[in-house]
Amino acid sequence: MKQPLAYIDPNAKIDPSVVIDPFVTIDANVEIGPGCKIGSNVTICSGTRLGSNVTVFPGAVIGAIPQDLKFKGEDTYVYVGDNTVIREFVTIHRGTASKGKTVVGKNCLVMAYCHVAHDCFLGDNIIMSNSTQLAGEVQVGDYAVIGGGTLVHQFTHIGAHVMIQGGSKIQKDIPPYITAAREPIQFCGVNSIGMRRRGFTNEQIHNIQDCYRLIFQSGLNVSQAMERIETELPSSQERDEIILFVRNSPRGILKGYFDK
Repeated sequence: MKQPLAYIDPNAKIDPSVVIDPFVTIDANVEIGPGCKIGSNVTICSGTRLGSNVTVFPGAVIGAIPQDLKFKGEDTYVYVGDNTVIREFVTIHRGTASKGKTVVGKNCLVMAYCHVAHDCFLGDNIIMSNSTQLAGEVQVGDYAVIGGGTLVHQFTHIGAHVMIQGGSKIQKDIPPYITAAREPIQFCGVNSIGMRRRGFTNEQIHNIQDCYRLIFQSGLNVSQAMERIETELPSSQERDEIILFVRNSPRGILKGYFDK
């Protein structure tokens, strides 16, 4: 349903079931799937692809060109997955030649005034609380919860199932399954409450705790801890994900509470 006060480029591909409020602007080379709701004063720029049942609240801007001086006008994209909610005044910028696209997964909640910069990759079921700011090429794993006002440095990786305290400044990678807080940000334990809510067993949680005891509480350096995890702890999906994340961390992981 199109409001007469909305501007929609005739080359945009919009499912007939989409609800579009007044004063919306939708450029060419935009695709919007069935069941979406686009609130007033939203701007959806070229290269944007919205899945099914996406809700965009008033004032959001999706698909604007990146704030990157290396961007030369190349054709790049923003993809937003099914059932994601984008609240008021969120900005999501499309990719650059580096990755070619910015991705926000399915069933995410991106709260008011958040920013997702160029070439970021967000998994599914993520919650970004108000005014969280992601710099370019940040990666966030499934089910991560990021507290309000968090600032995330470019190229940083945030693992799945993490819980991050509001107001944090993240300059190091955050491995999966943990809670992170304090200033500077530190490991504060595993996210056992969040994992139980998502069906993790006690055995799985205990195995994750064993991994992080070696990484953060044993006095070992990270390389030594990785060797002991591989040789002493039984293989599991969670253990292997932790090893893979830490070994492939581009910026190094955050400190534990005993680290200087």
